[in-house]
Amino acid sequence: MPVRQLPEQVVNRIAAGEVVERPASVVKELVENAIDAGASRIDVFTDGGGRRRIGITDDGSGMTAKDLSLAVERHATSKLDDEDLLQIRTLGFRGEALPSIGSVARLSITTRHASEPHAWALSVEGGEKSEIMPAALAHGTRVEVNDLFYATPARLKFLKTDRTEAEAIREVVRRLAMARPDIAFTLAGEERAPVTWAAALPGTAGRLTRLGDILGAEFRSHAIEIHAERDGVVVAGYAAAPALTKANALGQYLFVNGRPVRDKLILGAVRAAYSDYLPRDRHPVLALFVTLDPREVDANVHPAKTEVRFRNAGLVRALIVHGLKEGLAREGRRTAANSGGNALSSFRPAFTPRPGNWDWRQSPSAPTAPLPSFEGTAAPAFAERAQAAFDVGAPTADVRIESQPVGDLVDRPLGAARTQIHETYIVSQTRDGLIIVDQHAAHERIVYERLKASLAKNGVQRQILLIPEIVEMDEATVERLLARGDELASFGLAIESFGPGAVAVRETPSLLGKTNAGGLLRDLAEHMAEWDEALPLERRLMHVAATMACHGSVRAGRRLRPEEMNALLREMEETPNSGQCNHGRPTYVELKLADVEKLFGRR
Repeated sequence: MPVRQLPEQVVNRIAAGEVVERPASVVKELVENAIDAGASRIDVFTDGGGRRRIGITDDGSGMTAKDLSLAVERHATSKLDDEDLLQIRTLGFRGEALPSIGSVARLSITTRHASEPHAWALSVEGGEKSEIMPAALAHGTRVEVNDLFYATPARLKFLKTDRTEAEAIREVVRRLAMARPDIAFTLAGEERAPVTWAAALPGTAGRLTRLGDILGAEFRSHAIEIHAERDGVVVAGYAAAPALTKANALGQYLFVNGRPVRDKLILGAVRAAYSDYLPRDRHPVLALFVTLDPREVDANVHPAKTEVRFRNAGLVRALIVHGLKEGLAREGRRTAANSGGNALSSFRPAFTPRPGNWDWRQSPSAPTAPLPSFEGTAAPAFAERAQAAFDVGAPTADVRIESQPVGDLVDRPLGAARTQIHETYIVSQTRDGLIIVDQHAAHERIVYERLKASLAKNGVQRQILLIPEIVEMDEATVERLLARGDELASFGLAIESFGPGAVAVRETPSLLGKTNAGGLLRDLAEHMAEWDEALPLERRLMHVAATMACHGSVRAGRRLRPEEMNALLREMEETPNSGQCNHGRPTYVELKLADVEKLFGRR
């Protein structure tokens, strides 16, 4: 077959295959055009998931008759002042969207420029352009796309259901609305009720308002402001505290110079920043905005402009990690304090109404003999005779009242320890509420931060075992541990081979005290089996530290004296990131007195 030049319509349809993948692609291109036109309000209407109709109306600058005629020609654009593709400051720049849409659908454009006496209208059907006609429109531009893919029926078979396509359109508009909080957006269609995002005030407050409107009030209450800047690159935005997570990474949004993009760069950077806070199967929610010189980023690497390439990707990644870590460290204790609402929601009134003829004397709990005096056998606070009915045997919690003054401790962030319940949780009193602390999770974070600090400073202190502990495991596990011997030694864990299928532990980190070396080594071996060889050394060392911290912390089931409980609270106040343990679980929950009073109907 000889080589021949393809007809213009075929060329346009081939281009449409790259630019117009689905109805959401059409909405993205048209809304971006409206944003580039300086619109302050954009209305989006869809029908049939965008398959039957898409309508975009804006109050932007509009077009003259001459510009309108050129706008539907291939590679005609008003967004490039010269031929320099490295100075792109608009969302669109190729001039492919309108002719591509017109080649596969029925496209009509009505627009009015401030210099024109009236509006002008133009239609394109299957690539055939009509004459420009006078029309009625106050200002701005109205674009309608009907019967999408009617000229290429085979493409219709690849579309999903109307509801699925409508949800894809909604996600596109959400992303663009997050990028431009100064623009009001309205999204309507027969698939769901209309939604409007009003224009927000400029600055960080307006950005958080728009993010809260789109991502939800829960994100707004957990949001931590992020800001990092270096060498002309600025990373700003908001990230949710570790208490708010998702099962996937779909809640992570990245914007580069106002352009919503999907980039694997952010996934790795976010995972590294949150590695000390979240379990491996949970993902944070965040929206980050990267601003830099257009010459430092290439937006012309993807047909739909959803991906970019940074000239210095390492700098951008480092700034994202630094900004997130700095923000999380700054708000390290806020996460657990804010989870009190979730704890309160789990409470239910324990009282159930009695039947009208109920006789308390028939109750199995009715006393059958005179009750012994409770006086003199309990703490002074419980010495009244009226409390004798509550004598139900030996207490299951340590309710000893601390003899030393606690007035000053009540004013501390984590308050004064009052009791320990189920030998696992410490209850402390603050000036305006109470705090419940998971003693194991809290001490685990303390030990972990100590190990990191020791490693960064002068190495972890070791203790030599008088008699080496021999741990038997299968040969593959032993080989895996011995291969990482140097990394383990940096944390004070010295091991060596002790014949086939055995390891001798000669030194352990002094921070861990007396520890179960066998259990520690088996847990380390399990984690090492999941490591990728490309995992950075620093990340591997942090995994080791987290495992050691879990084994070296106060275990649940250990009864603590009042002075030990208060000492743990004071250490938590001095420890960074003490709001959650290394696995992402909260270390404490704070309940405000006002909320507790609501539970009992006192408010």
